[in-house]
Amino acid sequence: MKQIIITLGRESGSGGHEIAEKLAARFSLPVYDVNLLAEIAKDKKLDEKVLRKFDEAPRSHLFGRSVKGLNNSMEAGVFAIETAWLREKADSGKSFVIVGRCAESVLADYPCVTSLFIYGDPDARITRLMARHGFSQKEAADYMHKRDKRRRSYHNENCTGDWGDAVNYHLCVSSTPLGIDGTVDLLEHYIRMRINKD
Repeated sequence: MKQIIITLGRESGSGGHEIAEKLAARFSLPVYDVNLLAEIAKDKKLDEKVLRKFDEAPRSHLFGRSVKGLNNSMEAGVFAIETAWLREKADSGKSFVIVGRCAESVLADYPCVTSLFIYGDPDARITRLMARHGFSQKEAADYMHKRDKRRRSYHNENCTGDWGDAVNYHLCVSSTPLGIDGTVDLLEHYIRMRINKD
């Protein structure tokens, strides 16, 4: 079977993680999100709690400094560890789905990669967050904005392109018009077309 790697960036409340899991099931692939930290900790003999604290986090300008383009913050260190692990996984020939972690940039030079970005109508995203977390409308809106701001900062510090900018992905899709399952159907069709084209 051909190697398939699907990278998936997402707005908060867009259903990106659920879409990633359903896509992974359609292609019988493992999906990595925060669970990749347990694997990295085990492989590299690191403390998973430390990895979790600095995972997908923008750099602290208070506790880190940059010298000749290199940054010594814990956030930059965890990003470097995740990047090396993802590239090792890709180099091994394994297929997988990866959520976030700037993977569309980290793995951009692998021809087997399909990079996706999931966004959605703000009202639909707020409704989804309210249902998932039991938030009030205001709490959901605040959470959504904070999560998106954090992801944008993290991404833009570590990548040359802007988070969510269509030029950095093969396909950007709103999950709102088709819903989760319809969006998964669309993405599966697109990925299979790409696989069969080669």
